[in-house]
Amino acid sequence: MPLFGNTFSPKKTPPRKCASLSNLHLLDRSTREIELGLEYGTPTMNLAGQSLKFENGQWVAESGSFTGDHREMQRLRRRNQQLEEENNLLRLKVDILLDMLSETTAESHLMEKELEELKTRSRRRK
Repeated sequence: MPLFGNTFSPKKTPPRKCASLSNLHLLDRSTREIELGLEYGTPTMNLAGQSLKFENGQWVAESGSFTGDHREMQRLRRRNQQLEEENNLLRLKVDILLDMLSETTAESHLMEKELEELKTRSRRRK
């Protein structure tokens, strides 16, 4: 038996109160949305006079709210397509140049090896 009593004697915690006294958790989802106003709708924002809404994971311009010129959008789309095609062409050219470089390097290594073999043969003959 310890001299000064039990050193580890935690106090008893009071019993917990009920988590929720309201009966709203018993209601189904649609009733809760009506009662609590949880129907927010799709998120929207306004940038530079253009109204956008979030649908299926992407921001989409709302119909009729685009204030820009339709021809300008078509021009930008064509320019984008031209740049993508040019980018693809440049990638192809880089691939061809890399192939040519590797082929030339391989040929150069073979020629160096043949040259070394010829040098060693000529040394042996002397």
